[in-house]
Amino acid sequence: MFRKSMIALAALLASAPAAAQQPAAPEPSLTAIFAGRVITAPGEPVLGLSTIIVDQGRIVSISEGRAPPAAPHRAIDLSSSTVLPGLIELHSHLAGDPGTEFWREAVDSDEWSTLLGARNAHITALAGFTTVRMPGSGAEAGMALRRATEEGVIPGPRILTSGPAISIVGGHGDVSGFRPEVIEALELGNTCTGPEECARRVREAARAGADFIKITATGGVLSQQARGLDLHLTEEELRAIVTTAHSLGLHVAAHAHGPRGIEAAARVGVDSIEHGTFADEAALRAMAANDTVFVPTLMAFVGTRDRLGTGVYTPQVEAKVREILAELGNAPRRARALGVTVAFGTDAGVFEHGRNAEELVQYVEILGMTPEQALRSATTDAAAVLDMENEIARIAPGYSADLIAVTGDPLADINALRDVGFVMVRGRAIE
Repeated sequence: MFRKSMIALAALLASAPAAAQQPAAPEPSLTAIFAGRVITAPGEPVLGLSTIIVDQGRIVSISEGRAPPAAPHRAIDLSSSTVLPGLIELHSHLAGDPGTEFWREAVDSDEWSTLLGARNAHITALAGFTTVRMPGSGAEAGMALRRATEEGVIPGPRILTSGPAISIVGGHGDVSGFRPEVIEALELGNTCTGPEECARRVREAARAGADFIKITATGGVLSQQARGLDLHLTEEELRAIVTTAHSLGLHVAAHAHGPRGIEAAARVGVDSIEHGTFADEAALRAMAANDTVFVPTLMAFVGTRDRLGTGVYTPQVEAKVREILAELGNAPRRARALGVTVAFGTDAGVFEHGRNAEELVQYVEILGMTPEQALRSATTDAAAVLDMENEIARIAPGYSADLIAVTGDPLADINALRDVGFVMVRGRAIE
């Protein structure tokens, strides 16, 4: 019976039309995007109806009017939308969610964190963020997510990761709040004491594949210590980290809340201060003098405020949250007055992923930026922090095809960026 069935199948295949047996035609490599308006970069003239040609993940050309190429191509009609460069998020914890109790660090696996990160990467891309810097991720999660989005295994943004943040023993970024034997089991090997050991941690991070170095120059709000929010690493340790990182071509992002920690980190040449909550005049002048970029993460204030009194935070953490809330926006406003560059980063993971663009609204409403300045903070200014000005944040020939589309005009109303209708990363549409 089986043999007769196989003979019948062979006869059917032999009698099938030749066209049905032909392999499917390959997908065209060219994509033509028809855009109603185009913001090629903040500060550049806005174009009207235009055609953007994409090939092999890169922008080939941009021309006026509707000009489809003669070669086979896919067409994407965005003629009723404003197309602009994909946004850049400089501070997102993709592998974490808000409101997660600290003790889950001893329960959840690295595999679970990576799965969360895959979901959050997709959510973040759909919100219009086509490049994300992950500061202080788990040992492997950031590396796995970076590869998965690069190779198209999962939909998501381009990812740059630091791996675990370099910290002092017992400081923000170290494991705390557990029995000694649990702490020993969870240690990441990311702490250091003294300049030589701190330099070694940088070299180890570089060997592991880190794209940049994240350090915790001061205490932190969500760690279990109640030892203040100012300087942790010594200036000598900070200098060793920065010198070593720069020699390896890696930039340094410094978590820093307290004024003396901010000042010391800026003085030794860190590239960006993350949070900067209590920066005073001396700290801000040190940042201005050393071209240190300010990543203010205003949405972190929203995320922590919303969870006060819910039982998520321990008493020592709640006390620190209440300490920072009165400072919302004060330091970055003063920083801008001194000429310090404010670049976009939110601390996503402290609040819900996907709400990232709300920070842009805060830049306009709280920091006094124009919509164009806010957009620049999340495009060309952020690209400069990553040393990727010639790769991303512009719609121009040769640049990565990282594009988003909105129905409104973000240069008139920054709220338009809270409702992104189309996203492309490296020439791949994200759905």
